[in-house]
Amino acid sequence: MNTLTAPEQAARERMKVSHGLNGDAVRLAHLYRGWASDFDLDQARVGYCGPSVVAELAGAVQTAYLAGSRNEIAILDAGCGTGLVGVELERLGFRLIDGFDLSEEMAEKARQTGVYRHARGNVDLNGPLSDHASASYDLTVCCGVFTLGHVGPAGLRELARVTRPNGFVVASTRKSYAETTSFEGEIRRLQDEGVLVPAQCLRNGRYVAEEDAHYWVFRVPEEKASAQEEPRL
Repeated sequence: MNTLTAPEQAARERMKVSHGLNGDAVRLAHLYRGWASDFDLDQARVGYCGPSVVAELAGAVQTAYLAGSRNEIAILDAGCGTGLVGVELERLGFRLIDGFDLSEEMAEKARQTGVYRHARGNVDLNGPLSDHASASYDLTVCCGVFTLGHVGPAGLRELARVTRPNGFVVASTRKSYAETTSFEGEIRRLQDEGVLVPAQCLRNGRYVAEEDAHYWVFRVPEEKASAQEEPRL
């Protein structure tokens, strides 16, 4: 039986605290303000591999479906944190990467990586992304956001809105989150409305040492924009 070191145990405890904040933007922002400087080291301590999985999936989607070279593909890293996903995307050849995060301190860490065109803080995915235009990105990626205590399933709608028709959304859901929220129900609802179509799900993939995650690939339908602008009553 492996015994956790004190730093490993502390990292897990910080994660558990974040899972208990019920999407409260003020409390989450306060937590991540103090966590930003140690966040990357903590993620290494807990074996966090989600960013590399999401980036690799984005690369596979681009190769299979999106014409043009990777340095021409516009990507939004939604909930970019300190930039862990952005660094992996840049390693794979993507260059047009924007990011946002609830925490300004985390977004500043992302800016310091040098891989983002723009990285903004104080953006809450639990509300409307009013500063992000519809159909702006070829690919939207989201890792570590659909997890307990953070963003509710309804946030998926805004990710679809900012993604262009025939573009893709790649997202992770921690297994416990998928099992205790209405995430899959939200997927069915958005599919029925013509907002997005699930293209692939890698279930029970590696995420952190203590828990797996599901990795989702969604396609935004060609008629997505008109379906949203003119809802049927």
